Amino acid sequence: MTRFETRTSVEAGQVVVVLNGECDLAVRDALTAALTAAVASRPVVVVDAGGLTFLDSTGLHGLVTAYHAARREGGRLHLVNATGAVANVLELTGVGDLLRPPIDDDRPQS
Repeated sequence: MTRFETRTSVEAGQVVVVLNGECDLAVRDALTAALTAAVASRPVVVVDAGGLTFLDSTGLHGLVTAYHAARREGGRLHLVNATGAVANVLELTGVGDLLRPPIDDDRPQS
């Protein structure tokens, strides 16, 4: 099994970056390259963290840096599908709120 992997695709006019495995200092360059390329290619980037099993401060820094780069270019970067320990780290640090996708205003309210 691969320790860390990124997969990028274009879906419905946005870039989706899927992260799998463990995201730490050892994979900083791979994370940065994937997110930088995504931000440069489309105004909306969705990072799918469903396959992440570990996320440290290096990964958090990469995500926040990419978020700010997207904002500087007039774009957006959102993170979805975080679970378990990854979701806990995102919540504890407040990064989960920063990267949360906007609420769909067309969705019926419960």
